[in-house]
Amino acid sequence: MPRIPTDGPDSGRPAPARRAVLGAMAATAAAPALLALSSPASATPAKKPPALPGGGDLGPNVLVFDPSTPNIQDRLDEVFRQQESAQFGTGRYALLFKPGTYNGLNAQLGFYTSIAGLGLSPDDTTINGDVTVDAGWFNGNATQNFWRSAENLALVPVDGTNRWAVAQAAPFRRMHVRGGLNLAPNGYGWASGGYIADSRIDGQVGPYSQQQWFTRDSSVGGWVNAVWNMVFSGVQGAPAQSFPNPPYTTLDTTPVSREKPFLYLNGSEYRVFLPEKRTNARGTTWGSGTPRGSSLPLSRFYVAKPGVTAATLNAALAQGLHLLLTPGIYHLDRPIEINRANTVVLGLGYATLIPDNGVTAMKTADVNGVRLAGFLIDAGPVNSATLLEVGPAGASANHSANPTTVQDVFVRIGGAGPGKATTSMVINSRHTIVDHTWIWRADHGTGVGWETNRADYGIRVNGDDVLATGLFVEHFNKYDVQWYGQRGRTIFFQNEKAYDAPDQAAIQNGSVKGYAAYKVADSVTTHEGWGLGSYCYYNVDPTIVQHHGFAAPNVPGVKFHDLLVVSLGGNGQYERVVNDTGSPTSGTSTVPSTVVSYP
Repeated sequence: MPRIPTDGPDSGRPAPARRAVLGAMAATAAAPALLALSSPASATPAKKPPALPGGGDLGPNVLVFDPSTPNIQDRLDEVFRQQESAQFGTGRYALLFKPGTYNGLNAQLGFYTSIAGLGLSPDDTTINGDVTVDAGWFNGNATQNFWRSAENLALVPVDGTNRWAVAQAAPFRRMHVRGGLNLAPNGYGWASGGYIADSRIDGQVGPYSQQQWFTRDSSVGGWVNAVWNMVFSGVQGAPAQSFPNPPYTTLDTTPVSREKPFLYLNGSEYRVFLPEKRTNARGTTWGSGTPRGSSLPLSRFYVAKPGVTAATLNAALAQGLHLLLTPGIYHLDRPIEINRANTVVLGLGYATLIPDNGVTAMKTADVNGVRLAGFLIDAGPVNSATLLEVGPAGASANHSANPTTVQDVFVRIGGAGPGKATTSMVINSRHTIVDHTWIWRADHGTGVGWETNRADYGIRVNGDDVLATGLFVEHFNKYDVQWYGQRGRTIFFQNEKAYDAPDQAAIQNGSVKGYAAYKVADSVTTHEGWGLGSYCYYNVDPTIVQHHGFAAPNVPGVKFHDLLVVSLGGNGQYERVVNDTGSPTSGTSTVPSTVVSYP
């Protein structure tokens, strides 16, 4: 087994910095005597605020179990009763299981609930039972089963197959299912997911009614069917490339990947594991033993609790700590500023950041190796120009050896109340990997309306060499994706245009009918995408026509593979798929129009 370093790449200052710090400490020790000779008696040296502590308890909404914990099922059921239909509620929970074997459990997951094992390998924590997502709360319709996750567990399903009927923002990561996996709700109602990564499913995966799905760097025993868009990247056992019939898009390997950081136990000590970067990856990171990477003790993290201020979070970062955001809602009156290379910000239980008074929730400097993972940004009622900025404008440093990763970071505008943001996510740093995001302008809930939760743009990519794996962006007033950087790549894209456009004029883009879901700037000469889909459902004015789902310069270096557009029930139509290529949709039959290769 490879050795696991006990500290990450930023574990110590380089020697010159240490000498500078020691020199400063020596100078400080001598300063009082000098001050007494030269300063007025009334002068008082400014007191430095006390250092913030690292580590600490994980708060009341992180429930930690071991095999001897009594009444585990009762606690799981209690959380589920609270969260089952609380789509826009304030509850946030992480359910953590220490290594060992657990028998006879059925962990049903509702909204804002994460379940995870605390071993280094999924097989360290085995549940003889199920981790279940179903849609009884919504009459068998799973299209709103958002914001829940399962990670780092081995499951032995009671009847041989585990049910995971989810929609967006519901990752299934680093899981071992010793049986099959059913991605549809009981009764095979509608479903609109989803994402699997670094997982092994020994049996068959049955998506059944799932409209689309993305699976990355995993192993499956088989795949049963497809509806519109099933994409596989680096998946052992994946079906062969066959788009559009059946609509399988299959890449043998993933060009670059680095798995999400995760909390684990080393004896009685909590640590955060940082998986290493892989190139041309295929299969899981843990299948042949201990994963490769480094780890950090929890004492290197500021363990944040709801109610903490942005100033305190920034002070912790400036002090050299990483951030662990425990479950809850955090209001921010200024951006969280990440300026140090290799900084980790890890959320538990869908920790939620709300920027107040139009600020940006989080910004990073143009530095190596930042890891952002596992949290939700919820726009506030005052318009924010941006919600997340990765790198400043004009960022140009080469991060190919140690990129920034944005993983299971989700954005919401409206739904839980009025929210506004001009551009939700801006990626300026080169080589950034955006690995599973759902950027969502709400189409239901409260605070929803064409102007009420105005949000013109979903994600804007300015940096070169950016890779998106599992990109879900929906319902923006104008472009959902704008890509200005060179050599960008997207593997799997899912989109719905905004439902609530009041009329054709509201979406008119100059002489073009509607804003493309995915727009590659005219200045771009190299770009590539695989398995991209856009759907329209203009239910306020079903006569609206969208010219195309995808727009890009018609140059040899800009390539698309396996594109589709769908009119949902005839509520609006597309005239073309990409630029002026592809057949129009028509009628009410919800049949995709496809383009296998462009140009």
